Amino acid sequence: MIKEVFISETNCITPIGFDVATNVKNIVNEVSGIQLHQNQSLIKTPFYASIIDSAQLNKAFAKVAPAEKYSKLEKMMILALQPIVENSKLDLDGKTGFILSTTKGNITALENSSEENIQKAQLHQLAKTIAHFFGFETEPIVVSNACVSGILAVSVAKRLVQSGMYDNIFVVAGDVISEFVLSGFNSFQAMSDLPCKPYSKNRNGVTLGEASAAVLVTSNKENAKIKIIGDGSINDANHISGPSRTGEGLFRSIESALAEAKINPNQIDYISAHGTATSFNDEMEAIAFNRSGLGNVPLNSLKGFYGHTLGASGLLETVIGIQSVLESKLFASLGFDELGVSQPINIIEKSEDKTINYFLKTASGFGGCNTAVLFEKMKK
Repeated sequence: MIKEVFISETNCITPIGFDVATNVKNIVNEVSGIQLHQNQSLIKTPFYASIIDSAQLNKAFAKVAPAEKYSKLEKMMILALQPIVENSKLDLDGKTGFILSTTKGNITALENSSEENIQKAQLHQLAKTIAHFFGFETEPIVVSNACVSGILAVSVAKRLVQSGMYDNIFVVAGDVISEFVLSGFNSFQAMSDLPCKPYSKNRNGVTLGEASAAVLVTSNKENAKIKIIGDGSINDANHISGPSRTGEGLFRSIESALAEAKINPNQIDYISAHGTATSFNDEMEAIAFNRSGLGNVPLNSLKGFYGHTLGASGLLETVIGIQSVLESKLFASLGFDELGVSQPINIIEKSEDKTINYFLKTASGFGGCNTAVLFEKMKK
């Protein structure tokens, strides 16, 4: 019999709140973290982004440890994970794993190419720093696979628990805005000159953001918030940056998750989609959802609140999706006005009450990677 896997704790650190409750309150009130920034050290022209205030972060972190010892990303990740580790009361021994998810990690350390900073920029070193802070005894696992990293980490954790290798796995994801990230997306001419509008006819590109999020994936049903019932991760190898025009990888990922969960598309109550607001991504998702029979399922993108937080996005949006289930509420897809994709999809325009028994989280990223994970509400 395949072992059941659950999520029992969640947390997030974002520009609109340093805990889940504050984030949800601001989402309901349609408060976005996206603002106009002018930072010559990052990029010469003004840009819209969702950036965590460093002074507020340092103030919050000072209650945990000396702020000067850690990078901004490390502080975000530690703050996201700290209450989960504390609340779990678990021994961080050989049956407890730790997964860190990111796309760029401490990339800003390379601005000074000393040997120490080169070491600091390596992803395994970031994972060891966080693991050492909490005292994890097992070797940390790094999941870094473009913008599916956050939700892929949940999938990896689920499979490791199912295999019996671990009983519990703490997962943390995070990314920060840097000159490297901004210049990269700017070179693609993919950045919007206004706050992003996922799936809208008037969208013109991505807005970037930074955040961290954390969950506890466990085989222990006690205190579980939600059950992970299926997953799939298919790479269609379409292009180094462009998604498949047929949505092949995402479609197959969804089909894999549905097959494992043994449910049909009509049972899904809500989709937390990727929705970057680029023309090709949103179109690809609409095609994939329709191929999967999900065109009528209520759907949102949270990028209008957070921007695209890269490797953190999938886990952050899972945390908020779990809260949607627990509070029986669908949150608006901020920025949407008029449908701008060729296939019909059911965008949530205003927050509304709805009982959610099953929800689907999807993500897609550079290189043709795609991930889909299905969650089920716990029965009382």
